[in-house]
Amino acid sequence: MVVLLAIWAFVSLGCGVLFVEQLNAITIAGFPVGFWFAQQGAIYTFLLLILIYAVRMDRLDRKFGVSERAEEGQEQ
Repeated sequence: MVVLLAIWAFVSLGCGVLFVEQLNAITIAGFPVGFWFAQQGAIYTFLLLILIYAVRMDRLDRKFGVSERAEEGQEQ
């Protein structure tokens, strides 16, 4: 969880605020990368982090026998 929070903080604060000037020197498809991170990249990263968290927590639940799903994959 600490790693996921560190990635979240780096992307939101680092790429969107602190390093925006350096990232704006790079252009992809006509848009500065710093602008893209502030507008879209951070959102995509957050969605990916949520997915990773959910998958990892499901694995832990199954490992310790507290899964919220039945054997067939249906909710109990």
